[in-house]
Amino acid sequence: MSADTVIHRIVRPVVRLMAPTRVTPNHITTLRLLTGIAAAVALGAGNTVWLMTGAAIFLLSMLLDRADGELARQTGQSSVGGHRYDLASDCFSNIIAFIGIGIGQMERLGLLALMLGFAAGIAIGVLFWQLHVLRIGQVRGYRLAPDILIDPDDLLVFVPLLIWAGATVPMLFAAAIVTPVAALWLSFTGLRRKDDAPGL
Repeated sequence: MSADTVIHRIVRPVVRLMAPTRVTPNHITTLRLLTGIAAAVALGAGNTVWLMTGAAIFLLSMLLDRADGELARQTGQSSVGGHRYDLASDCFSNIIAFIGIGIGQMERLGLLALMLGFAAGIAIGVLFWQLHVLRIGQVRGYRLAPDILIDPDDLLVFVPLLIWAGATVPMLFAAAIVTPVAALWLSFTGLRRKDDAPGL
């Protein structure tokens, strides 16, 4: 994962202000987890006001996701345990966000919305497992322009943007299709790499 994406640059000035304080990366990770849960609850409430609020909280949670690692690097507080806590919080927060969106759209789509939310959420969990536990792929930044670097999970910024634009249902359908396909593709390419590796 890159440490100099657009979102890292957005949070960096605030993190610099926090660096001399007693705030630790794990404090921020815990806040990331709590805001992730709050976003999922708000997204699941179903009405427009809560949906828009949930999208804003989700965006804040994404910024906190970058801030904890940034603070760890700036203050030399990086640790294996902190990294694992960060990954678990990120994974859980993203899974429940999509389940929350599915619950919130049940009035419009019935049980299909719940199925779509679970499909996207579970696939996100599978992708995290593949990338961070099985290590069958690499998460790397993509340079869109000389000063614009993004990680694949930065694309989650489109979730609140699409909700605010009134495209919650199309976004939910897209997430429920694209995310499982990405997990299957990663499994397939990971198995091919394993098969192509020279024998011992």
